[in-house]
Amino acid sequence: MEILDGKKISNQIKDEIAAEVAKMKENGEKVPHLAAIIVGNDGASLTYVGSKVRSCKRVGFESTLVQMPSTTSEVELLKKIKELNKNTDIDGFIVQLPLPDQIDTQKVIMAIDPDKDVDGFHPTNFGKMALDMSTFIPATPFGILELLERYGVETQGKHTVVIGRSHIVGRPMSILMGRKGFPGNSTVTLTHSRTKNITQITSQADIIISALGVPKFLKAEMVKDDVVIIDVGITRVPDDTKEKGYYITGDVDFEHVSKKASYITPVPGGVGPMTIAMLMKNTLLARERHRSRK
Repeated sequence: MEILDGKKISNQIKDEIAAEVAKMKENGEKVPHLAAIIVGNDGASLTYVGSKVRSCKRVGFESTLVQMPSTTSEVELLKKIKELNKNTDIDGFIVQLPLPDQIDTQKVIMAIDPDKDVDGFHPTNFGKMALDMSTFIPATPFGILELLERYGVETQGKHTVVIGRSHIVGRPMSILMGRKGFPGNSTVTLTHSRTKNITQITSQADIIISALGVPKFLKAEMVKDDVVIIDVGITRVPDDTKEKGYYITGDVDFEHVSKKASYITPVPGGVGPMTIAMLMKNTLLARERHRSRK
């Protein structure tokens, strides 16, 4: 069993990006600029955005953090997005999800300029991804592909089972794993909360990508020997015996499943760090795209 170490690979990617940015600075070129909008003060969202800002600093990007109160109206947020769309200094930006109830998330995603949508959520980018065209791949699926590629995990002709059908992870992964090329060329089964006999399906899988958000959902008896496990789930489980009052776990019963797996991602330290690294990579791609059009 080999651990797919997202922390290690994400650091490699950041080092590679930092080297590119250093060359830009030497040549007197503009460095990439990533902006993030956060509405409200959700603890997890603030943590995520904070780590994105720190990553920008590490690789040499410029970053802008726009904090808006939880009472922000949809009109106010859309106005701010319009400003960032027009700001030629900013290469890419994200709107941290989830948003407060008074704001229509779909409307917000639609308002972002597809050329600055480094999260890869806009329908234009999602459609291009589905058609194998050059575009921004959503950061988490992009990170999973990169992990599989850098560890040389064989995907061709394999049976990949994706658990979860979200637009952020499950659905894009089901498309990407079935595309031509590497990683890809696998036969994909997309499962979700309404799937019957899920154990029957997972027990035939060569690769399982779980993005369900249910702690320790995937048990050892649900997988076959030498399976490749990508655990996207991350849940805080209350636990009074821990100093923080909780522990973090994924969708997979790591202790038991890891004994049968050929490769497995840990939680934390697997897919999470890769997501931020690939957001940096998308921002670099956005900057190159804008530059080539000038």
